[in-house]
Amino acid sequence: MSADPLHSAGTPQRSKTSPPPSGSTASAIEVRRSARRRRTVSAYREGDRTIVLIPARMSEAEERRWVTVMLDKLAAQESRRTLGDAELAERARRLSEQYFDGRARPASVRWVTNQNTRWGSCTPAEGSIRLSHRLQGMPEYVVDYVLLHELAHLLVPGHGPDFWRLLEAYPRTERARGYLEGVVAAARLPQLPGARTE
Repeated sequence: MSADPLHSAGTPQRSKTSPPPSGSTASAIEVRRSARRRRTVSAYREGDRTIVLIPARMSEAEERRWVTVMLDKLAAQESRRTLGDAELAERARRLSEQYFDGRARPASVRWVTNQNTRWGSCTPAEGSIRLSHRLQGMPEYVVDYVLLHELAHLLVPGHGPDFWRLLEAYPRTERARGYLEGVVAAARLPQLPGARTE
């Protein structure tokens, strides 16, 4: 994935700006087509926009698929830049403002290394939220979902209908849950024949 500006992509044949898919952190996506591009696709952030550079010959369906792929790659790259506890707490504050009108106010939000069977936990009486270090490096929308899940517990302690109604506000809930279920399922897969154990 290249972060090169338009100068190396040639003159775009068509430029299109559209709203981002739900759950994206950028405010707009701009697709730039170039006759000079043959096979490569790249993307980069430019302020609050995401620029996706694609070959001019791509169909609309290929364009949509590649935009999704590139947004996921950018999100994964960005979340690999590990957030410290202070940044994690700020992220939780912003998510609470955006999805819960600021009603969920944790006293502390931090990474922990002792949660190997859970992605996160919350102690409503103390207002503390802990996220497993295993989330570090996962896509941003997955970390956001786990944060929102724990923030929702500050408002509704159990997993009843009121709790799940709160999480309906986050548009990538099902996708994030699917991602985490895939990680858990992959960890249960038997080792491939011939794989060495250390």
